[in-house]
Amino acid sequence: MSSPALQRRLGLRDAVFLGLGSMIGAGVFSAFAPAADAAGAGLLLALALAAVVAFGNATSTAQLAAVHPTSGGVYAYGRAELGPWWGYAAGWGFVIGKTASCAAMALTAAAYLAPAGWERPVAAVVVVALVTVNLFGITRTALVTRALVVVVLAVLAVAVVSIGAGAASSEDAVGFDGLFEGGVYGTLQAAGLLFFAFAGYARIATLGEEVRDPQRTIPRAIVLAFAGALVTYAVVAVAVLAALGPDGLAASAAPIADAVAQVGATWAVPVVQVGAAAASLGALLALIAGIGRTTFAMAREGDLPRALAAVHPRWHVPHRAELALGAVVVALVLLVDLRGAIGFSSFGVLLYYAVANLAAWRQRGEARRYPRALQAIGLVGCVVLGFTLPWQAVVSGFGVVAVGLVLRAVRVSRRA
Repeated sequence: MSSPALQRRLGLRDAVFLGLGSMIGAGVFSAFAPAADAAGAGLLLALALAAVVAFGNATSTAQLAAVHPTSGGVYAYGRAELGPWWGYAAGWGFVIGKTASCAAMALTAAAYLAPAGWERPVAAVVVVALVTVNLFGITRTALVTRALVVVVLAVLAVAVVSIGAGAASSEDAVGFDGLFEGGVYGTLQAAGLLFFAFAGYARIATLGEEVRDPQRTIPRAIVLAFAGALVTYAVVAVAVLAALGPDGLAASAAPIADAVAQVGATWAVPVVQVGAAAASLGALLALIAGIGRTTFAMAREGDLPRALAAVHPRWHVPHRAELALGAVVVALVLLVDLRGAIGFSSFGVLLYYAVANLAAWRQRGEARRYPRALQAIGLVGCVVLGFTLPWQAVVSGFGVVAVGLVLRAVRVSRRA
């Protein structure tokens, strides 16, 4: 008897909110500080560069999703267009890198929710709670994500207006001198870290078997979510940089809360803390859904243990994959720090999108929706940004990918 199947229950609005929920928490509340540490005020240039590379990747993903409306995202696209080894490399990089992202988001949420010294236990509890939400079906995941995104956008609007009003009335407002102070390498490294913030549109593609009219819905949702996130990042980046300056931003564990406090809007600090927690929770919720589907797709093809390909007969979710993911993330939040998780995640995701751009480049005829120049920009950008990440992220990224390839080689040889 065949396993129960995933069901197409999501429309365009659900897909867009899942994409936004994946991106906004990561970018606004965790990636700006390490980027400012690398590039100073040049993080604005880095943001623009990351956006250009991400747009190339987004259009490649949208083009592929229209032809291959299945679970697994670039794992499935790479298998179909380039071969099983390419798909495996993308899927392995995504699962490992985004599992690190889950740890980063859980720790970010806990930094706002937990009393000092309790961040890691609270992060573990958060992971368990959100895995539980995901187990009750994709429509519930979408509903909770939508509510969290609305809260986050409202809070960010309050914060930006407060910072703008405070900075306008202050004689000590920080300027934007030194946009090039980070140099080429520092700016590229910051762009690689900020790319972590844009990668959420992949979550839409990984849900290919659960979106209605996927050939039309997924490409539109990817572009809309990317555009919404970019506008949000740009506005918030300018505001926090103006309030804190590059050094203050680089040293801040909670940059938006510190920015509103810096301009005297202390009343808004609790509001920002609520928004930060909601953003991180929304990102984590969507990440769990996306990684679970990619793990499910890889298990279905035998690239991960086939037991993980089970679908719950009532809730129609890959429950074993999500439970296994939850266990791994709980372990990670007890062991890794936020900065390390962001750098490591960026490496895995850059590998993922490099494969996406190669796969989209190979498409012909009616499958093509965007010029190959965008795929070239995306591919070159992924490679360059990947090698300018902190060396620890590059070394660990190569090591984990190598381990994954060896594991698949052993598995293939045993089958033969």
